Amino acid sequence: MIRIFKVVVPASILALLVSEAVLITTCYVASLFVLISADPELFLLYEGGAQRIGLVFAVILLGLYFNDLYSNIRVRSTFLLIQQVCLVLGIAFISQAFLSYINPELILPRWVMIYGSTLVLIFLPLWRVLYTRYLVPAFGSRRCLFLGDSPALDELADGALERPELGLSVLGYVFPAERPMNSGMKYLGPVSKLRDIVKELKPDAIVVGMAERRQQLPMHDLLELRFSGVPVLEATKLYETAFGRVNTRDLRPSQLIFTEELGPNPANVAIQTVYNFIIAAVGLVVLSPVLILTAIAVRLSSPGPILLRQVRSGYQEKPYTLYKFRSMYQDAEARTGAVWASKNDPRITPIGIHLRRFRLDEIPQLFNVLKGEMAIAGPRPERPEFVQTLAEQIEFFRQRNCVKPGITGWAQINSGYSENVEDVVKKLEYDLYYIKHLSFSLDFFIYFHTLKTMVLRRGSQ
Repeated sequence: MIRIFKVVVPASILALLVSEAVLITTCYVASLFVLISADPELFLLYEGGAQRIGLVFAVILLGLYFNDLYSNIRVRSTFLLIQQVCLVLGIAFISQAFLSYINPELILPRWVMIYGSTLVLIFLPLWRVLYTRYLVPAFGSRRCLFLGDSPALDELADGALERPELGLSVLGYVFPAERPMNSGMKYLGPVSKLRDIVKELKPDAIVVGMAERRQQLPMHDLLELRFSGVPVLEATKLYETAFGRVNTRDLRPSQLIFTEELGPNPANVAIQTVYNFIIAAVGLVVLSPVLILTAIAVRLSSPGPILLRQVRSGYQEKPYTLYKFRSMYQDAEARTGAVWASKNDPRITPIGIHLRRFRLDEIPQLFNVLKGEMAIAGPRPERPEFVQTLAEQIEFFRQRNCVKPGITGWAQINSGYSENVEDVVKKLEYDLYYIKHLSFSLDFFIYFHTLKTMVLRRGSQ
């Protein structure tokens, strides 16, 4: 696995991205050589042909990314894959039509575009099927032997089956006694037989995930195996690498106290404050027409104030007033009190549905960023009444307040709205990962992915 923008990307996905980039470019260049009677090299080098193909290539690659074709590369349906490629190519043709009105010199010749796109439609799905079926296994899987009964090990075993691109192969688990595992992992034997099991199976790594380590963890055996050349990993580390979140169920307070990794880097926080202020200021200027039109729409849609002013828990749990465009009816919580938003929430106005779908209701939070109360990216700001309740139920929940809350964030792009405590725990794990890896590169990735979420209208309610 390779870390890019503080995000771990499996090598198989990166190789697929590069290979498909070459394939797409080749399809259009081949069409160019077949269809243009003049010297194709002259067109490529001196008439902007390379730039024109580059624009088409960029649109197609973005389209594939926006259709989640690099999030999970497993081909579940060839027909669905062809449909998605058709949609992406349709967007490429629309972009060419749009460019023809701006500058005709930026578009590919009509027949080169048609023939090249036809080749992409034929060869791209074919290559994806062959790649996932035959080449992904060729990258090799890390054969792991699990030691313990931790829920994290169970999730890792499920992830290895569901996402082969992670490159994990689970041999089974070792524990004092056999226990039912949701993933159906094979029981290999008791801890006392660990050395014999390792000698027989020859794993690439031992992953330790003991829910209770006292008098159960075979420290001497693990030490001997480690010095014999078998890597020994903590389940929490592998879990973080595979899923992009910190496993809170196996996290111990001592790990938070003595580690230098988990807390936010003060230098990165200071730099974030600077570029957040610049982005918020520029964003408010650029989006001022949208702000005015949205304000008018909210005013005309239902009685009540244009802006919703709501107290939220901020940095170090300091309360502040959050600004959003009102998307609910006035006094919507007068009877219910403070409750989480839910799917098809009856409190939301007709115009509010569209504001939430396209995240337009979030724009006024840029004023909170200017005031230094929020960041562009960070943990979701919770209401104080929820913070108190959740902190009593969920360990480490208060630790998410060691950075400023964000308009968007790592948890928001990886998980939808929280409807129960289990959802909150999962988002907390994403928040802790963000806090640990806070940096401009991770923020940039979150901004880009947020744009994808907005375009595809995901996670809104």
